[in-house]
Amino acid sequence: MNLELLESFGQSYPEENDGTLDSGSVALTCAFNRHGTLLAVGCNDGRVAIWDFLTRGVARTYTNHVHPICSLSWSRNGRLLLSSATDFTVCVTDVLIGDLVVRYRFPSVVSKVQFHPRSNCVFLSCPMKHSPVVVDIVKDDHRAAPTNGEPELNMTASYDRRGGRVYVGNSKGMIGVLNSETLEALTSFRITTGANTPTAVRSIEFARRGDHFLVNSSDRIIRVFDSDDVLRSRQENREPECIQRLQDLVNRTQWKKCCFSGDGEYIVAGSSRQHALNIWDKASGSLVKILQGMKGEMLLDVVWHPIRPIVASVSSGVVSIWSHNQVENWSAFAPDFTELEENKEYDEHESEFDIGDEDKSVENTSDQEAEDEEIDVVTVEAVPALLSSEDDGDEGLSYLPIAPEIDEPEEMGLGQLEPDTDSKGAASSAGLPLAPADGSESAGSSKKKARTVLVPVDGCDPTEIEATFTPNKGTIVMFTEPWAFVGNWDG
Repeated sequence: MNLELLESFGQSYPEENDGTLDSGSVALTCAFNRHGTLLAVGCNDGRVAIWDFLTRGVARTYTNHVHPICSLSWSRNGRLLLSSATDFTVCVTDVLIGDLVVRYRFPSVVSKVQFHPRSNCVFLSCPMKHSPVVVDIVKDDHRAAPTNGEPELNMTASYDRRGGRVYVGNSKGMIGVLNSETLEALTSFRITTGANTPTAVRSIEFARRGDHFLVNSSDRIIRVFDSDDVLRSRQENREPECIQRLQDLVNRTQWKKCCFSGDGEYIVAGSSRQHALNIWDKASGSLVKILQGMKGEMLLDVVWHPIRPIVASVSSGVVSIWSHNQVENWSAFAPDFTELEENKEYDEHESEFDIGDEDKSVENTSDQEAEDEEIDVVTVEAVPALLSSEDDGDEGLSYLPIAPEIDEPEEMGLGQLEPDTDSKGAASSAGLPLAPADGSESAGSSKKKARTVLVPVDGCDPTEIEATFTPNKGTIVMFTEPWAFVGNWDG
């Protein structure tokens, strides 16, 4: 597939429904990987289904939760999948092997999780009634973002495009910009209405390209900001000005989920009252398309494909795919190509299909050299559209291999095959610590018992965490100051 020529002559936004994806359970949320080849769908029974987006089939299914899934996030290399559920847990799963790498238990429901855009070992979580927490998987460390005053009921946070800063918003309309490494406050500004009344921040989303981000607030207005202007505003002692203000002036719709397109040129927003998607042009702020689903459906989540003009929306337990009609126009690629309205009889020229042309007077050596040229069909070159300036050329995991099903492997002589010694999953490839194998498990077993880490945050009573979850052998428990470390190991 030539990505540079794919849909280059069509619209850059979807126009019609292109089918649905049914995972067998009620879908609640979904997330594309960085290449857009895999789609993770979280369900209400705790299952996470991985769809191969090209074949529209389920590649893998994982069950690491027992309650509905709240949020999903892919790592940059595509090997790890981060999932949070209403059972207060956050799980890191190796999607290639299917093993649970580590499980984190928080004092409340984690409404949003997000991997660091440039690291496979750090992620951001937003537990309810607490401040956002940055967790380092390798160092077994966590840090809570500072808040001015008491933590709000629902605080939202997001990494910027490069992961150098964390933007935190609360119900009072305040957005703080923090350094992602030290969590020191860099600047802050407030979202206000026309009467200078603060409005709650519902979500913050960044574009994959450029330095723009949007803020979805409770006053039914989507505001687009420039991150560079936000940082300069503190030095100039002024409030940052939004680039665009997007809203539905007729219906006064409250937006459930908003996000940028893959190229950052469009913004899609889903209504919280019905299955309707509004698409705006970011540069002009004009509404270019309204996609209407079935009447009576409630929208739950919306994501835009990272590369192609495709939108996936979650409603009524299934994932709806929106794209535009593909019209084949071969003359656009080959000017001498002629489209025929009906069959035409072709007159064969003399010696046209002969092996050797007797009438040819001069031998064409250039055609012979072109036929003898060796073509490399093994080397896979990196696609420039998938790389950024910080990439080293490693595209990561794009597809999941499917193993053939063998009915009786022992009769075929495959019963004594040793497991793959390199199947440590993304834990080893990303530099993550592997869980120690339990002594009762066999040495050849590839299944390892995942670590469980308790992450209490500010204002949390440790006894409440211990009441909801009793540490077992090998459990790591982390408490912030002045709480003491609680652990249980042999020796």
